[in-house]
Amino acid sequence: MANYANLPAPTPEGGLNRYLQDIRKFPLLKPEEEYMLAKRWVEEQDTNAAHKMVTSHLRLAAKIAMGYRGYGLPQAEVISEANVGLMQAVKRFDPEKGFRLATYAMWWIRASIQEYILRSWSLVKLGTTSAQKKLFFNLRKAKARIGALEDGDMRPENVARIANDLGVTEDEVISMNRRLSGGDASLNANVGSEGEGTMQWQDWLEDEDADQATDYAEQDELSVRREMLAEALEVLNDREKDILTQRRLSEAPVTLEDLSTTYNVSRERIRQIEVRAFEKIQKKMREIAREKGLLATA
Repeated sequence: MANYANLPAPTPEGGLNRYLQDIRKFPLLKPEEEYMLAKRWVEEQDTNAAHKMVTSHLRLAAKIAMGYRGYGLPQAEVISEANVGLMQAVKRFDPEKGFRLATYAMWWIRASIQEYILRSWSLVKLGTTSAQKKLFFNLRKAKARIGALEDGDMRPENVARIANDLGVTEDEVISMNRRLSGGDASLNANVGSEGEGTMQWQDWLEDEDADQATDYAEQDELSVRREMLAEALEVLNDREKDILTQRRLSEAPVTLEDLSTTYNVSRERIRQIEVRAFEKIQKKMREIAREKGLLATA
């Protein structure tokens, strides 16, 4: 196999502002062009073909990396890790699977970034559980979902809800919230080093080409996830499927009390069924992702 790790590609170390401008110069690939390049890489180990696939998706990697700017780590390093994930995706991409490289690459890019963040945060290095790691990466989204946008400590009822949703203790939610609070970078902050100009995060986020590439990949990934979820739901019996759907897949979740009345069982029993069904779905989703080559494992 060719020395894939040494494929030439721009890196952020030369100046973030300049890097973000440079990667816009690489054209996006049409589906048929991407397919032929991927075939050349798979069948002939053509590093030029792989290089074109990597460079055409550098904007996608950078855009995803910017979504992790609230963890207090150097943005250039986060982008570099995103590029590592992108190259791993290209290396393993199978064009015969039926989906675009952008969809496949998003999984690997996020996995690479998250592994880097976990290695870098002392909080997570000290023996955290999988539930705490889930809290680490999902607290902001959980707060936004319930409208807990206040600065500082959250209200007790919001803490309790997030703790229940993510399967951690309330103390862990409070501690993580305090650790992460105030870390989000301003969209008006300058990108790059002094002397490189005054390009700001919002300037990059408004770039139409970058948004187009990311939006396409996210829409495609959402479609794949929906298909996987529909398939995974088949492992549940009718009661499990109904309870999980009403509790976690509905825009207006039904209360445990209402479902306990419907099924004539206790609220605790409904909660147990919900948790068990969710665990079944998670296991099945991982199996499906592995079968499709979407699970980011070594």
